[in-house]
Amino acid sequence: MDIIRIDNLEVYAYHGVYDEEKEKGQYFYVNAELYTNTRKAGMNDDLDASTNYGTVCDFIHDFMTKHTYDLIETVAEQLAQALLLEFKLVKSVLLEIRKPHAPIEKEFESVSVEIERGWHEAFVAFGSNLGDKEKFIDEAIEALSNLPQINIVAISDKIVTEPYGNVEQDVFLNGVMKIETLLPADELLQILQKVEEHAGRERKIHWGPRTLDLDIIFYDDDIISEDDLIVPHPDMKNRDFVLKPLMQIAPYKLHPVYRKTISDMYAELMAKKQ
Repeated sequence: MDIIRIDNLEVYAYHGVYDEEKEKGQYFYVNAELYTNTRKAGMNDDLDASTNYGTVCDFIHDFMTKHTYDLIETVAEQLAQALLLEFKLVKSVLLEIRKPHAPIEKEFESVSVEIERGWHEAFVAFGSNLGDKEKFIDEAIEALSNLPQINIVAISDKIVTEPYGNVEQDVFLNGVMKIETLLPADELLQILQKVEEHAGRERKIHWGPRTLDLDIIFYDDDIISEDDLIVPHPDMKNRDFVLKPLMQIAPYKLHPVYRKTISDMYAELMAKKQ
């Protein structure tokens, strides 16, 4: 990935915990590395194919002067998100906010916060087998698409599948969507659970009926093992209602644990069922 770098952009702004900092202000210095692809711009000498660093500098200055925060951690977090939402060619950003005049009664050069944020690729499986199944799914997709931190890239067909497990219940409507998101995996999970709750999801019976089910199948190529989140989804290799719609939108996606493509995993599952 190519880098557009901005060093020591000076901004006079009003961030700080103390009232004096908010009233009098002080100088801040911003270092930014914008990770993007400059190939097309470089080959065609076309500014429209690149990210204009002058416009980025103006954006950073305006953002930091129009907003006031107590913490430079908050300045960095909010500015990074704003940059990624505004400049569509930028995939990630390394951002440092320096504060050389922080109210510290010791000799020092500056204090700073440095963070790296960017867009992540995730695959989310959806399903429903209670009530108006298609309505629950469509409303969930719309709710996610309305969040600025989520871009829906592709959605599979909705397929009718038999229930998984030993609980007697109605057939499911299932599918998978590919998204880009600024949210870390744990925050994405929280958003998905809120959407499920809005649809009236109740967790009473394991593998039981539900108005809406949203599961993170992949998050980048990360391997996550937490109490409330395991990614890639641990049972996806046995679930044709996950693999079949994934085949539509990402047949060559490589499973980071099994090192097999979705196409290969689906073929193996179908062979087992014969």
